[in-house]
Amino acid sequence: MSGVPVGYPHTQDGAKAAAANYTVISGSADFFTNTADRNRAVSAMAAQGTADAAEKKADLSAAQAVSALQGDNPTLSAEQAIARTGVLSARVLGYDDQGAMVRLWTTTVRGSAAGHVTPTVGYQSVTVTLVWESNDWKLVDSSTTSGLFASIDVRQASNVPGDFASYVPAAAEDPVMTGATAQGGFPAPYERSEQGARAAAVSAVMLYGDPRFFTDAEWRHRMLAATAAPSVLASVTSDADSTARLVSDNRGVGTDGTTPDGSELITRTAALATRTISCSDQAASVELWTASVGGVAGKDETQRPQIAFLRMTVDLVWVDGTWKTTAVTPSGPLVPSPPAMHEADSADSFADVGGASDAPATA
Repeated sequence: MSGVPVGYPHTQDGAKAAAANYTVISGSADFFTNTADRNRAVSAMAAQGTADAAEKKADLSAAQAVSALQGDNPTLSAEQAIARTGVLSARVLGYDDQGAMVRLWTTTVRGSAAGHVTPTVGYQSVTVTLVWESNDWKLVDSSTTSGLFASIDVRQASNVPGDFASYVPAAAEDPVMTGATAQGGFPAPYERSEQGARAAAVSAVMLYGDPRFFTDAEWRHRMLAATAAPSVLASVTSDADSTARLVSDNRGVGTDGTTPDGSELITRTAALATRTISCSDQAASVELWTASVGGVAGKDETQRPQIAFLRMTVDLVWVDGTWKTTAVTPSGPLVPSPPAMHEADSADSFADVGGASDAPATA
């Protein structure tokens, strides 16, 4: 598989980025359906001495995925396969100069745009063990269990399989996390390229979905100054302040992100895939397929976190030596089906994924 991300910072954010990218790649349609590309990806990701075991594990996972993606079709239509993974949270379980262990909460969408298998949402908890080797984070092992289950927002109806055609392998790309940050903890400047514009769009949407956006005015203003173009910063800040107040009031949360009874605001946005609408060296427009979780972790089940699936159009300009946004606009839902007979987890069970330290690495 060409383009396996390498070259991560020797930091916790770098470890989070490596864990996220390796998990997204290992859950992609190409990884499942193309043996040669899968072997190349494993070789690029795996630590020394682990490639053979990782390859066998990947082959088994791919065989199981292909069987599920075939559905009622005798042969798998790889070109129409939908296999996307979004990282909603990342918790560092252990870290030192030699290694790291990161636990990810992910949402997956798998199915077929051709209709053989209806695209369906799933959740996983993935624990990734990494080693710092040859000046990079390499994969030692990963283990997967079922993750926290958030029901789909009741206001969103499932799309039909054909609606997912814009996000088959040839039409869209998986987001790539870098873990690279500038002073202040926000994303480092992006390259003046299509990939740089896509990365800036992904990071902006993720940051707009961070709980601090709604509860911490100082953080929100610094984030907007780092990601929004100067020409729109004043109006964007005013709109963002109004949105944050509305969410905080509706959820009953204070500036510390909690309600009077100690319940915690949970908001996360993950990018499932990206595709470029237009791009020049001065401006770009990128469409993202996103999954956003929102709610309150506590005893009030009426505010239990739910997930919503939207396409977001992010418009950007090249200014101040990086890509900055001029607009972030919802452009219509793209909603997978819920799995059959699966009950959502209780509201208070989401507390472990909501803290600021659990934020995924940005692109």
